[in-house]
Amino acid sequence: MAARPILIVEDDATLRATLAEQLIADGSFLPVEAASVAEAAAKLCSSDAYFDAVLLNIGLPDGDGRDLCAKLRRDGMKMPIIMLTGADAEHDVVRALDAGANDYIAKPFRLNELLARLRAQLRVFDNSEDAFFPIGPYLFRPSARLLLEPARNRKVRLTDKEAKILKFLYRAGGRPVPRRILLNEVWGYNNTVTTHTLETHIYRLRQKIEPDPSQVQLLLTERRGYRLNTAAGEV
Repeated sequence: MAARPILIVEDDATLRATLAEQLIADGSFLPVEAASVAEAAAKLCSSDAYFDAVLLNIGLPDGDGRDLCAKLRRDGMKMPIIMLTGADAEHDVVRALDAGANDYIAKPFRLNELLARLRAQLRVFDNSEDAFFPIGPYLFRPSARLLLEPARNRKVRLTDKEAKILKFLYRAGGRPVPRRILLNEVWGYNNTVTTHTLETHIYRLRQKIEPDPSQVQLLLTERRGYRLNTAAGEV
């Protein structure tokens, strides 16, 4: 599975570094650090920014994390936001959740618990209508079976099976997926479905997503299966 980019917004440099180290050690995450509201806003609003989740401290040197959270929600950002704070009174929790936070963890916290809560929020988000993933020049919305290409203001509609193929290959993190595994994951254990069925769907999918289907860049054929090159054609 591809490492998931997580923005850590925390002014305590020691804690921020510890969180980043733990996320890297977990093997599932790619941490990006910010020490203030202004720095976080700049990273989040960058044209090429993409974060799967935000760990957001409330007490920041240039503002309140809850205000930043509320602004991100107003701007349409849907990724999970977990608030981190030393204030755990009921009204503090309520205000954070009302600002749009998905979860709230009081300091000092156990790192393993934070990671578990982060993974839980990501599981919920991945199955929601709001989830999207970057694939080359596209933003992929599995629930809508849709690829958005912002640079060309274009939408590519997928069939149910095409969307399932892309999602499974994306979650493989660039590793090859054997044909038999794709068949089982997308079609289930169905004796009537053959590798020819999968190959036909891969062909049609390439016609939709490859800039030049004769020069495959995104959906690559491996010796016994397929691999998704998510970085190809990035804008």
